[in-house]
Amino acid sequence: MDLSLEDGASDIINKAQRGLHLADSLLAEKSGITLDALHTLKAGTFSPKAIAAVAPVLGLHPDALQKIADGQYVPGVADPEGLIRFVTPYEDFTVNSYLAYDEQTREAILFDTGADASELLATLTRLDLTVRHLLLTHTHGDHILELDRVMEKTGAAAFGPALEPLEGVEPFAENASFSAGKISVSLRPTHGHSPGGTTFVIAGLPMPVAIVGDSLFAGSAGGAADVWQTALQNNRTHILSLPPETVLAPGHGPLTTVALEKASNPFFA
Repeated sequence: MDLSLEDGASDIINKAQRGLHLADSLLAEKSGITLDALHTLKAGTFSPKAIAAVAPVLGLHPDALQKIADGQYVPGVADPEGLIRFVTPYEDFTVNSYLAYDEQTREAILFDTGADASELLATLTRLDLTVRHLLLTHTHGDHILELDRVMEKTGAAAFGPALEPLEGVEPFAENASFSAGKISVSLRPTHGHSPGGTTFVIAGLPMPVAIVGDSLFAGSAGGAADVWQTALQNNRTHILSLPPETVLAPGHGPLTTVALEKASNPFFA
């Protein structure tokens, strides 16, 4: 399933600007362009000259940003065997949730619930899968809207970040691990977008996979205006340090890989 990028070039510029707390006037001054030129850029006219001027001030790679502005970055990563992605509408966007399962034992681990669990629940019945654990990357509403329904229908225990407590959800320690059949999951702290944001690294599938929530998107990163540098550093340390072939499964937008993001994400290229 192909999805468009979560963030376009304007979104990326705005996120970086908010994270650095730069007013338009100061950003234009530091970039050496007029305020009108900056406003034109942010409105969607992505001239290479303006991008080349603004990107370094925002800590963005100009070539990677230009590629996204030109619509040329399409990760094209297929869903790995043993991982099922569910894309559900929420307000004016979509949200991803994921199910990793062991073909032999038919045991599964669910990551977030998305905004409509109907397809998920039907899939569990169709494939005769039993959910052993429900793990939450973070507790923003679009990712947990169906939490109560999924817990009731599956009987699975839910675990979430201790810094984002929810009634009925058990807090996990950062060094916790979970398993279902041959599948094992370890945790990495990637807070920033949310106080307890967590990445789940899955072993036991044909290729390595990391469920990254809203910490990182294909070509972008989750907003974290108050702790921007911390959020970016957590992504570098705990996500982009994984093997280059690791499939990254974000909370919105298409799948990507560590190698692709290190080459093409304006925040990290």
